[in-house]
Amino acid sequence: MGASLTRSTPLRSNAVAGAPRGAPGESSHPARAGWSFVKPSVIPGFGLTFGYTILYLSLIVLIPIAGLFLKAATTPLEQIIKIATSPRTLKALEVSFGSSLIAALVNVVFGIIVAWVLVRYKFPGRRLLDAIVDLPFALPTAVAGIALSTLYAPKGWVGSLFSDKGPLWQWWHGQTWLPFGLSEFSLNWKIAYTPTGIVIALIFIGLPFVVRTVQPVLEEFEQELEEAAATLGANRWQTITAVILPRLTPALLTGFALAFARAVGEYGSVIFIAGNLPNISEIAPVLIVIKLEEFDQAGAAVIAGIMLIIAFVMLLVINLIQAWARRRFGNV
Repeated sequence: MGASLTRSTPLRSNAVAGAPRGAPGESSHPARAGWSFVKPSVIPGFGLTFGYTILYLSLIVLIPIAGLFLKAATTPLEQIIKIATSPRTLKALEVSFGSSLIAALVNVVFGIIVAWVLVRYKFPGRRLLDAIVDLPFALPTAVAGIALSTLYAPKGWVGSLFSDKGPLWQWWHGQTWLPFGLSEFSLNWKIAYTPTGIVIALIFIGLPFVVRTVQPVLEEFEQELEEAAATLGANRWQTITAVILPRLTPALLTGFALAFARAVGEYGSVIFIAGNLPNISEIAPVLIVIKLEEFDQAGAAVIAGIMLIIAFVMLLVINLIQAWARRRFGNV
């Protein structure tokens, strides 16, 4: 009776008995039999989520960008060339992208130092310092601009140190022992309302991007690799340059790209400390706003389109370098 209860049934097979796997006309993986748009996955709903992604990106990104270029296309070619090559536009683009590049490079250097301190050392107030790093994310950009302009203005706490007749000026001119008449060299450094102030504002808003990108990689970094390098005779500098930095390169490039992209489009924190002087400290976003206030929408669209193209090309180059770094140093 037990034998009748345990009667087995033959399992159905997609392959013909005796035929080798992969024989013509037979496939043990029907989903892989032909070309497909997406790789087979156990997670359903690709069509719905993919359609939502395309719809969302179209409404939020692609359609506005297309509208921008369509608006710029209504301007005659001669006028587009005139706007793009005008000294004021070229100088504004130079100030915007140059300041953003300098600020992003500075953030890479100091961002990795801040991330290193937060990850590798335990000290009182570390959590507070970790929270302060995110302050530029939460602080309104206009508030940041007002605070920076107040601090670095000629009569501010920091700006007064470098201004004419300030403490630093008095100390420098009191050093009579300096050779070649260096004591007569003027130290009247103006920070606010100059391109230097723009760089400081962009450093302020871009630092968290580098820190938050590098910090998780440092937390997961195997310290055994550093110990192995020391065992093999490497000094501290060799360990940093040959072991640590190569593993951090992809993360550093990502943080640099994020900080640079954020700085290029920054407006609120810059207008208060830049001074907005044409051909001196005027950034491209401010020039676009001025064009709109003059009801020159086509001119604003042309300048915005130029900024978009330059930013896209630079970010594309950065992403290509980042892809190379991932292949070269590993996907970290």
